[in-house]
Amino acid sequence: MTAPVITVFGGSGFIGRHLVQRLAQTGATIRVAVRDTEAAQFLKPLGEVGSIVPIWASLNDADSVARAVDGADQVVNLVGILFERGKATFQAIHAEGAATVAKAAKAAGVKRLVHLSAIGADKDSPSAYARTKAEGEAAVLDAFPEASVLRPSVVFGPEDDFFNQFAGLSRLTWVLPVFGCPTIPKVTLFPEDGIIDIDLYGDGGTRFQPVYVGDVADAIVKALHDTNASGKTYELGGPRVYSFKQVMELMLAEIDRKRFLMPVPFGLAAFIGWFTEFMPKPLLTRDQVKLLRSDNVAGDKMPGLNDLGVTPTPAEAILPTYLHRFRTPARQRARFA
Repeated sequence: MTAPVITVFGGSGFIGRHLVQRLAQTGATIRVAVRDTEAAQFLKPLGEVGSIVPIWASLNDADSVARAVDGADQVVNLVGILFERGKATFQAIHAEGAATVAKAAKAAGVKRLVHLSAIGADKDSPSAYARTKAEGEAAVLDAFPEASVLRPSVVFGPEDDFFNQFAGLSRLTWVLPVFGCPTIPKVTLFPEDGIIDIDLYGDGGTRFQPVYVGDVADAIVKALHDTNASGKTYELGGPRVYSFKQVMELMLAEIDRKRFLMPVPFGLAAFIGWFTEFMPKPLLTRDQVKLLRSDNVAGDKMPGLNDLGVTPTPAEAILPTYLHRFRTPARQRARFA
């Protein structure tokens, strides 16, 4: 039996490296379609000799996309951006680029297409990120109705830009943000246990349902091989929902550091984002603040990981495997004493 050929757009990224490793274990030949083929060479040892082949392709170049999917049996599109720079706009990548991949896959006779989107994709969202994600989903299903769309919540794992980012920030400052707190704190006079109680955090800010990168990769593999997944949209979340404050507390407990959690209302967050979005790799943008106004949680009426035969992995089981490096040297030594 001939090994299937699978083209993975964005295969050298955070989710891509985990997916490519799993696909290599199935005996498939994997084309890793990226803009920087040299930077994708690290993927080759994950499979048998010649089974993982980085090739150049850009979602802005329809001809390169067509070459990347020519002769492929299955296609996965993982490409997405969190902020815009130059020609890499949300519209160009999330909407037009997704449409280009889907049209090329259909024209090439590809059997299965999995498109990675995001929880919160909504054509009416105030966030350009979320609007273009929704536009991309619609374009994909219009061109390739049998495609499977996967919408993960915040994805965590060893190379993530979520827990790692805030843990890294804790090395530089004694203050960490909690976005989405009340503008005016709630004050309660004469509570049962004191004279005055000041609630700075309200519900704890935006809620998240972090999902392990390995579970997302497993879900993609399942969707590629399960014909029942054709034409369906899945929302992928972990086993627990956390408020922004709880996420910060979970991270700090793991790295054994104490920091002040500063309540940041959305208005203040947008003001901060106006400045930080001009950084080479922004910590926060105004569009991300708009996105944070909605909880990043899987919908109860949408199929999820369990429907693809994947059991969600708790964050508490994975964070110790990579966040320990953010502990102080003394606490690192104590950990192994």
